[in-house]
Amino acid sequence: MFERSNTRYHRMFITRISIIFLLISFLSVLSWFLILSSTNPNRVLDNISVSEPTDPSPLIIIKTSNNSPEAESPNPKNRGAKTEEAKETLQCNQKVSPPSPRPLKVYMYDMSPEFHFGLLGWKPDRNGGVWPDIRVNIPHHPGGLNLQHSVEYWLTLDLLFSELPEDSRTSRAAIRVKNYTEADVVFVPFFSSLSYNRFSKVNQKTKKSQDKELQDKVVKFVMAQKEWKVSGGKDHVIMAHHPNSMSTARHKLYPAMFVVADFGRYSPRVANVDKDIVAPYKHLVPSYVNDTSSFDSRPVLLYFQGAIFRKAGGFVRHELYYLLKEEKDVHFSFGSVQNHGISKAGEGMRSSKFCLNIAGDTPSSNRLFDAIASHCVPVIISDDIELPYEDVLNYNEFCIFVRASDALKKGFLLGLVRSIGREEWNKMWKRLKEVERYFDFRFPGKDNDGDYGVEMIWKAVARKAPLVKMKVHRFQRFTRPFFDLV
Repeated sequence: MFERSNTRYHRMFITRISIIFLLISFLSVLSWFLILSSTNPNRVLDNISVSEPTDPSPLIIIKTSNNSPEAESPNPKNRGAKTEEAKETLQCNQKVSPPSPRPLKVYMYDMSPEFHFGLLGWKPDRNGGVWPDIRVNIPHHPGGLNLQHSVEYWLTLDLLFSELPEDSRTSRAAIRVKNYTEADVVFVPFFSSLSYNRFSKVNQKTKKSQDKELQDKVVKFVMAQKEWKVSGGKDHVIMAHHPNSMSTARHKLYPAMFVVADFGRYSPRVANVDKDIVAPYKHLVPSYVNDTSSFDSRPVLLYFQGAIFRKAGGFVRHELYYLLKEEKDVHFSFGSVQNHGISKAGEGMRSSKFCLNIAGDTPSSNRLFDAIASHCVPVIISDDIELPYEDVLNYNEFCIFVRASDALKKGFLLGLVRSIGREEWNKMWKRLKEVERYFDFRFPGKDNDGDYGVEMIWKAVARKAPLVKMKVHRFQRFTRPFFDLV
């Protein structure tokens, strides 16, 4: 009796175990089926369109999915129909071009002419107003060495032109708006570099220069504006391209975005590559139009002409001078703007394969942009240099970078440039001709002209606009200033 009962219990136990095992197996198969269904290989990205490097428009992704019963059918006819449909979809997607990016909206203060065109000798007519009518009279820039830091002049003209019906451009990098609440950034039209270049001499009576007086006035004006107060100045764009410009005002207006040549004379708290914009110098030598030169038609291997004995990081210049001055295919000499120095430098660069750009008193100099305009491959020896638009432009395609410590090793620099043959040099030379317009300034801009210096700078500002917006929002967390401007 006991053995029979035990056998029956054993059979029931095995039966229950089998049922549980079958149930677990069924659930496992079902779960795998659901996973495979959710990862249907037909759900793909059929087309991805990416904007050009210099275009700040967002990445555009077009997704298509085909989950119809025919898509899963093993019938070859259905597979053929699916292929044709996919081709049509792809062709349709390829015809869809990304929309043109909207222009940067810029609110510009109507500041007194003493801060901008008044520094060029312009005066308002009897009708008053703070701006010249650029349809009839564009104030003349003095040129010379002042021209290399003239970015302030070109940006201001571009904003004024954007308001006129004569501006027929269908694609603009920036436009002026009259309402601050519509703006992405606020532009402060102070020609700070021109102010420093022309009015930095100290008045013996006041013990202060006109430039310093203007800086004090700019600080007082800007910080009193409600637009500055509502944003803490974080959405303001202030031009400080000359390394010595805004020397006192920068320490009070540092929350703003500065437009600079480099950061050599700034503390990281005041200016840095994350917050601010690096803009090119205006090249002084003429552009090399219709350049048909070649590797063999440029007899000079390496060219430098300029001030040799400099302060601070400029020690590399005179060390290199002693290393290279006796080399037969190297031109390394002192030069200045006097005695037609600029035109001579332009001729020298056009006859050279490589042009040295060595750190001087500051990490950058106009010499780099003169070399680009001359299609002479720049050799940059400046460890702390920051370059314009480097987030969208790869300088390695048309420049050679050498650490200062390596350049001072005997034979290193010449060995490097001599190792670059005709084919590699030709690639860099062709690329120079493609990118030179990014460093050129002209007014007015025209459609189908491509991006020039002004457009590239505005686009650089636009790429920082989202971060600026976030900073403003964070600044406003515990205030409600927005309603004061509506």
